[in-house]
Amino acid sequence: MKRIQHAFKVGLAIVAVIIAHEIQAGSSDAARGRNLFERNCAHCHGDDARGDEGPDLFNLNKSDARITKVVTQGIKGEMPAFGSKLNETDVKALIAFLRTLKD
Repeated sequence: MKRIQHAFKVGLAIVAVIIAHEIQAGSSDAARGRNLFERNCAHCHGDDARGDEGPDLFNLNKSDARITKVVTQGIKGEMPAFGSKLNETDVKALIAFLRTLKD
């Protein structure tokens, strides 16, 4: 019984470390995404992402796949494509930042 309890405690500790790592990675991705936003998107979407020429990005109700497509391919006549400027890791970081924009 003690072996099972010990194994369970070790398992819980491992899960806690993994979760903490994922949370930390997500927050560092969001910070990197904010930097990318400031350099590539703020001139149209506003410094606060509340919209200017481009739309307000708070509470964005689009899938990651849709955001990736819009960022990389653009929207004809509305938004330039950033696929040649931003790589997959950049886009994921940008999405992590966008997901932090909540009212």
